[in-house]
Amino acid sequence: MKKPLILVTNDDGITAPGVRNLIEFMNEIGDVIVVAPNSPQSGKGHAITINSTLSFEELHLDGPQKDFSCSGTPVDCVKMALDKILPRRPDIVVSGINHGSNSSINVIYSGTMSAAVEAGVEGLPSIGFSLLDFSWEADFTQAKEYIQGIVRKTLENPMPKGVVLNVNIPKLKKEEIKGVKICKQANAKWEESFDERINPHGKKYYWLTGNFNNMDESEDADETALAKGYISIVPVKFDMTAYEYMNTLNSVMKFD
Repeated sequence: MKKPLILVTNDDGITAPGVRNLIEFMNEIGDVIVVAPNSPQSGKGHAITINSTLSFEELHLDGPQKDFSCSGTPVDCVKMALDKILPRRPDIVVSGINHGSNSSINVIYSGTMSAAVEAGVEGLPSIGFSLLDFSWEADFTQAKEYIQGIVRKTLENPMPKGVVLNVNIPKLKKEEIKGVKICKQANAKWEESFDERINPHGKKYYWLTGNFNNMDESEDADETALAKGYISIVPVKFDMTAYEYMNTLNSVMKFD
């Protein structure tokens, strides 16, 4: 049987340990082509480059896959891969493994998840993986079997077009992970503030700070699953229409 073609991308940069581990895991499943940013792009969300040029170059790093470094955002990487780099449409797109959580509200800020969502816009099955460990020395191998299993099951069981998976993995040893739970996005947000400081020239500057406030203790929320030692999988759609409000809005917005 022909091996699946797997596009790998991320937002931490092409040399980040998370993506290098993901590439290694995917090489055991299919033929891998990597198109990832040439520098960290965390928090870029669904940004695309429109006011400057884009470029990419093939690198020779490790393993049998082809690695391409792109000057743009994670979404740029997916667009560039589909239009200029890949020999055909990939069978699946995997993004990550992100250094840090992309659960709950983080999904809308995440470059990792935006790359996966962009693949979903193009009608491709896609998954974003994140590990709840910001350390550059994080051990991604503890979840290797789960990551490979989720990818294989997705390849074998195609998702509805426009649906992508947001997978978050707790910072635990393999034997401590209790399993996988299908979840909803938790009702949680960042309570943010800007720390005001003065630079050596006397000019004010600001540093974003904040605390994470989880207001959702429901059993099916991703934050709950992660806190209890489970890998959370949230099916995500890029269609942001509030369908449940459409009828009400129709009555409110009547102009006679």
